[in-house]
Amino acid sequence: MTTHHDTSWAAENEPAAPAPITPADVADAARLVSFGLQAKLLPARDAEYAELVRRHREDPPFARLADAIATGMGLVVLEVSPRAGMAVAAAEDSLFAVRMGDYSRRAASESTDRFLHGLAHLAVAAMAFPRPEDLADDGYLGRITVNGVDSFVRQACRRLEEQAGAEGANTDPASDAPGLEAAWRVWARRTATGATKDARRLSGSTIGIVAKAVLFLVDSGFLQKVSDDSGGTYRTTARYQLQVRDLAGSAAMAELLDLGIVPVSDGTASLLPPDTGDELVADAGLPFHSL
Repeated sequence: MTTHHDTSWAAENEPAAPAPITPADVADAARLVSFGLQAKLLPARDAEYAELVRRHREDPPFARLADAIATGMGLVVLEVSPRAGMAVAAAEDSLFAVRMGDYSRRAASESTDRFLHGLAHLAVAAMAFPRPEDLADDGYLGRITVNGVDSFVRQACRRLEEQAGAEGANTDPASDAPGLEAAWRVWARRTATGATKDARRLSGSTIGIVAKAVLFLVDSGFLQKVSDDSGGTYRTTARYQLQVRDLAGSAAMAELLDLGIVPVSDGTASLLPPDTGDELVADAGLPFHSL
């Protein structure tokens, strides 16, 4: 007796082999990464970008290919979504990480001022997302002002001075001493605005330093200008929220939080009340939620 096997049934039930990757797929994946490197571009403004983001979310092999290309370029993919596009951050050894180094060298010729520029960036991040729930909420938009950031840092300096005085610690370290705490104290000794002969603020003043940091964040697609009020008012973007989430685990941010200036462990924002001292500029409030 001869037994006949129905080979057609077996063929129908076997999983289909994955489609081979084509040069066109590689080109599309690389195109998506190139869109991600254009910081100010969003999928809502470019149909091709939106389609590639959709494909990344719905086609796992394509997503793995695009992510691998980004990794090979020294990039870390933070998120791929309609709201943020392909949001990427540069790894330390990436060619694309040079841009921040260039900013630091352009912004300050002395190592002390580089500390202050770094402090300005940390302060902007802390003010933009003062509570964990703000950082976790994809729909949250933070808002900061240039004057407000300077006001916040100066209030923090006063808090540190009070703590150091209570502990009997040295409150006047060398201006070139390394470390975040030294940077806060150097900030307190620096003039808020200064002035040139034509009334422009000095680039080396603390408000000038904050303004440079903010403009860098605007150019990077992290902030968008709202108005000229309070030295410049800006709102955050989805890309910046993702960057700050990544920064939240860094040693620098941990050291900032350890200072007790922006305690966030209980899920609430807790900042010093506005200071009316003569050192602060006018309209230097802290408008966290005045959207």
